[in-house]
Amino acid sequence: MSHLILLFSLFLAPAFADGGTQKSNQNLCSNDVSHKRQKRDWIWNQMHIKEEIDTPLPHHVGKITSSVRNNNAKYIIKGEYANTIFKVEETSGDVYAFERLDREKKAEYELTALIIDRTNNRSLEQPSKFIIKVYDINDNAPVFVQKVFNGSVPEMSPVGTSVTKVTAVDADDPTVSGHATVTYEVTTGSEYFTIDDSG
Repeated sequence: MSHLILLFSLFLAPAFADGGTQKSNQNLCSNDVSHKRQKRDWIWNQMHIKEEIDTPLPHHVGKITSSVRNNNAKYIIKGEYANTIFKVEETSGDVYAFERLDREKKAEYELTALIIDRTNNRSLEQPSKFIIKVYDINDNAPVFVQKVFNGSVPEMSPVGTSVTKVTAVDADDPTVSGHATVTYEVTTGSEYFTIDDSG
């Protein structure tokens, strides 16, 4: 009889263990669901603005948006250039530039977005960093890296003999097609000399 009781208790033990696991799994699932319902997110696309825009200031850059639903919500931006070059409309999250930007001086700006309750200044969501990229326009002429390039060639050299190499650089963005491309041309002495695109 004692053997039967022992076997019976061994069969019941896994069943109780499984029941507890299922219960804890259900609790975990329900916790996950409730956690997901409370989750809030910043929602925005990459922000960018063209340099040297000649329309009246301010210039619209983009929009920071949170999924937080609170009638007292207020958007704020922080960072080195916040509330000077860049400002945010506190109710809509629209970000504006209050200066004409020059990509050759600074190509991107890192700022931090916050959303707070205006009644008590408490954060409604974790702050999040975002970057504003300045898009290049082809506004720089190429310049030679030195004022004078000296060259020489022996007399009676065959056609095509190299005389010298010149180099010019362009400050525009080389990743934008054609903006930093340099081509060369001989304006005086072209009856004797030619130059290719490598200088």
